Amino acid sequence: MCTTRGPEGESGHVLVRERSDHHDHRGRALAPREGCVREVRTVRLERELFAGNTQVAARTRRLLADIGVTMVNLIGAPGAGKTSLLEATVPRLRAAGVAFAVLQGDQTTDLDAKRIGRAGGRTLQVNTGAGCHLDAAMVADGLSALAPEPGSVVFVENVGNLVCPALYDLGELARVVVMSVTEGEDKPLKYAQAFRAADLFVLTKTDLLPHVELDQAACVANARRVNSRLPVLPLSVTRTRADGIDAWCAWVERTARRP
Repeated sequence: MCTTRGPEGESGHVLVRERSDHHDHRGRALAPREGCVREVRTVRLERELFAGNTQVAARTRRLLADIGVTMVNLIGAPGAGKTSLLEATVPRLRAAGVAFAVLQGDQTTDLDAKRIGRAGGRTLQVNTGAGCHLDAAMVADGLSALAPEPGSVVFVENVGNLVCPALYDLGELARVVVMSVTEGEDKPLKYAQAFRAADLFVLTKTDLLPHVELDQAACVANARRVNSRLPVLPLSVTRTRADGIDAWCAWVERTARRP
């Protein structure tokens, strides 16, 4: 073969290498064939890979705005505490008279949706199969089935992952990155896109701080290196305590009132 295709670069280009070396079926080098030229060409990719998702997300955002529904997208690694946070949120928002529902994203099972249901929340499970994130079309279909009340709040608990979910607009009004103290203070730098695109950073499981080697100040500083205006909310939700949950619910209510 004279032509091989290299990987896509960060600039959105594809490298196409013209090679003059080729071999026979035993791997022995042969003389260059006539017409093979030593050069590297760069071909510009014009197609916007996320165009379809972006269009659906924009349509969802308009539809939700028309009926006054606030959608909040929760992104975090597996075990970060997203479901526990929502479990603790359910009774407090109900007591405050805030209508809400939850779109629960997982690859398989409805285990987390059942947890939200047992806490008294209205929920719908969305399974992605082999997919590592929710996309705008999945969420649009889920919202159609969920039919949220006008003026309510919809939480989207995204698939446990700090990489792919950060790349996909779902039509949300606000995005929250959830990280536990067990994950290490370097994560905001290693997964910068998730923190750069967030409107709030919730640092969970702070009750474990005496038992883990996390420098909380360094963690916050790292998050602010990639998003200088990112609000940070330390929080702990267990069966016996719920530190920071009132501040979280107040943030949700302020976001829901945002024009």
